[in-house]
Amino acid sequence: FPFPYTPYRIQEQFMEALYGALEAGRVGIFESPTGTGKSLSLICGALSWLRDWEEKRRQEEARLLALEAGGQDGLAPQQAPPGSADTAEQPDWVTAFVRKKEERDMVDRLKEKQIRRKKREDCLEKIRHNVQLKYAAKRKRCEEDEAKRLLQLSKEALSQGVGEDALDQLDHNEEELILAEYESDDEKKVLSGLEEDDDGDDLEEEHVTKIYYCSRTHSQLSQFVREVQKSPFGKDTRLVTLGSRQNLCVNEEVRRLGALQLINDRCMEMQKNKHEKKSDEENEGKKRRVSRTVCPFHSYEQMQFLRDEVLVAVKDIEQLVSLGRETKACPYYGSRFAIPAAQLVVLPYQMLLHEPTRNAAGIKLKDQVVIIDEAHNLIDTITCIHSAEVSGSQLCCAHSQLLQYMERYRKRLKAKNLMYIKQILYLLEQFVAVLGGNVNQNPGCQAVSQTGTVLKSINDFLFQSQTDNINLFKVQRYCEKSLISRKLFGFVERYGGPASAVKTNKENQKLAGLQNFLLTLQQGSDKEGDPPVEAEHDQLRTASPLMQIEGFLSALTNANQDGRVILNRRGTVGQSSLKFLMLNPAVPFAKVVEECRAVIIAGGTMQPVADFREELLRCAGVDPARIVEFSCGHVIPPENILPIILCSGPSNQQLEFTYQTRDLPQLMDEAGRILCNLCNVILGGVVCFFPSYEYEKQVYGHWEKTGLLSRLAAKKKIFQEPKKANQVEQVLAEYAKCIKRCSQTGGQMTGALLLSVVGGKMSEGINFSDDLGRCVIMVGMPYPNIRSPELQEKMTWLDKTMPRAAGQAPSRVLTENLCMKAVNQSIGRAIRHQKDFASILLLDHRYARPAIFNKLPQWIRERTQVKPAFGSAFAELRKVRTRLSYV
Repeated sequence: FPFPYTPYRIQEQFMEALYGALEAGRVGIFESPTGTGKSLSLICGALSWLRDWEEKRRQEEARLLALEAGGQDGLAPQQAPPGSADTAEQPDWVTAFVRKKEERDMVDRLKEKQIRRKKREDCLEKIRHNVQLKYAAKRKRCEEDEAKRLLQLSKEALSQGVGEDALDQLDHNEEELILAEYESDDEKKVLSGLEEDDDGDDLEEEHVTKIYYCSRTHSQLSQFVREVQKSPFGKDTRLVTLGSRQNLCVNEEVRRLGALQLINDRCMEMQKNKHEKKSDEENEGKKRRVSRTVCPFHSYEQMQFLRDEVLVAVKDIEQLVSLGRETKACPYYGSRFAIPAAQLVVLPYQMLLHEPTRNAAGIKLKDQVVIIDEAHNLIDTITCIHSAEVSGSQLCCAHSQLLQYMERYRKRLKAKNLMYIKQILYLLEQFVAVLGGNVNQNPGCQAVSQTGTVLKSINDFLFQSQTDNINLFKVQRYCEKSLISRKLFGFVERYGGPASAVKTNKENQKLAGLQNFLLTLQQGSDKEGDPPVEAEHDQLRTASPLMQIEGFLSALTNANQDGRVILNRRGTVGQSSLKFLMLNPAVPFAKVVEECRAVIIAGGTMQPVADFREELLRCAGVDPARIVEFSCGHVIPPENILPIILCSGPSNQQLEFTYQTRDLPQLMDEAGRILCNLCNVILGGVVCFFPSYEYEKQVYGHWEKTGLLSRLAAKKKIFQEPKKANQVEQVLAEYAKCIKRCSQTGGQMTGALLLSVVGGKMSEGINFSDDLGRCVIMVGMPYPNIRSPELQEKMTWLDKTMPRAAGQAPSRVLTENLCMKAVNQSIGRAIRHQKDFASILLLDHRYARPAIFNKLPQWIRERTQVKPAFGSAFAELRKVRTRLSYV
């Protein structure tokens, strides 16, 4: 395998196993601890396979073309033997003719494919080496911009002096808010068999065999792209990075909207304006309209140029956005144009795992390879993507907006539109009624008589809300095709905000009701003392609640057994909510594993893997023989890590931090004594993980009262993990600065202690390498809250659908797996490279139980010592300090 340096043996093993899985078309679960060069192993292993695969395809094509060129006889061996089922029913000459025709067609297709491939490669090569072409394209863009500017100035000059009434202009411009005539599914069948959004599909470029690589965040994707750039494949790979409009949009006017849903809608609206421009110009003679905004970056020619630039050299998201600004081309759509010809497509989870998003992006998985990295939370991710929640205030707000819209445009709307709008209004009324409210009153002021959480099956919920007589599939399709939420958003944007200047004539007086309603919604929620939310969510809640509700309606079309509806009734109707919970993540994932040639689920810590195998793959219908598992050790020497399971503390208090016992003062005191002793011998950074923010706060308060905190502070400066994401960087920077200062100056202070939370901001994605994490401590076992209605329902569902594993109920296995995944993620923060070293302390005797112990990562499990008493554990830690020269 080509590699930028001599690979470790475990990297070679990883690449060999990966290559074999891709070649055999398997579904693989691959684990390689962080710090072992997992990204590079994935890149070099997968791209080596792709290079070999493409070479085999070329050789096969060349062989077939050579046979065809050598005469028809060369293809004769492919014919069926006489007497076979095909030839028994018809004369030999017919069979031979049909075979020959199929072979000729195949050869013609191969020739055409070769010509197209050659053309594309020549074009990219020309762009790669010919700088003048780039300048020519840039000059052409400048000329076009100047022409557009002059044309706009001319139009403005012409429009001056036209004494048309401004109000009249506003009314004409309202045309864009009115729904177009809608045809139902049945009527579509009578028309052509083509879908209306198949524009240009016949012209679409053929998709080459490619690898789709996805990860959780845009920063992880950028990091992966940089690894590709450094790899031996960096110069020859056609790579494209996909992202959301929020990350890729270069139109400042649209970017300023902030919220992703609003950016998406504004972008779609601008494209629609572009498509309707011609028909507007045709009607201009009849009545002048106010011009609609069209995105200047959505130029087909410029996006084609951007596509070629993207394919010529590997670029990450930041470089793609810079290129988009420079070329005045949309990176969001330009990158999509590059998908068919790309060999490696890098994209976030949601874009690949959510089928509608996947289809909209033009991603085709048939016979392709998918690699899902950082996949330890894959099941939760799929569940979240396919779940949906709406609040009572969103339901009431959407009802009010839609009612106002219908009243204003009733005379202009066709019968089908009115019918569907009335159905949506009825659904909203009934959903609010189920929460115990009335859509005609302010949800912030309506108290809920029966508070609490109730779970229903989809069918039971629809029956209780008296909406089981409505075809939700048709309503969903109507929302999708009519773009009603966009029309409604445009309507509210114009008339709903206090800033919009609505004239107080008779026609507009009733619209004041919408403004007042929206204002009372905001005031109502303020009075109730809702927790502060980000501005973008505020904007979404008031401006476009129907968009959120469409997601909930779509979720209700899932099979009854695969999901549940949670009715969460709180103080007021506005605070109450309806949530759809996806119980079976295998349903959406099944399509991915069915279509793809191979799927690789990879991560630094994948243990325990049983839930991937059973809950995700087996339920998705994957043949067990197709599943392959690979786990490699770490590159660090065995002596560089000291994992200890501690069963009791310095005063022989047994360590068992269960939900019932962890509040006992003696247990909190014991944890404090352990930390004091460790801080005396461990130099640098100590990271201590607690099961929750609440417990961390409680322990901190107790130590403060008992004076234990001041004893700790004498040796280590104490930092606490912040709840707000925007404060994490600052706390980490100060923590690192303090450790560096202590190591340089010496003295009584030996570093810093960071109190963190499992599942918080610092338990994933943060590197406590070298002195930042010389010891990681886990206080107790972070079991999930089994009182949560969502978890209880999931446990019940698992017990009904899954077999018992080794005598354990599936629900019990689930809670243990969730706990140990969280533990493994947290304790893996400390060892980040080959020369790193650290101690890991698990403070709870339950970690020694075989069922729990076996769920630790193999590279940690092999080196773990179980210590019944604190004295022997402390002696080991002192030995390690001497051996590894902590000082």
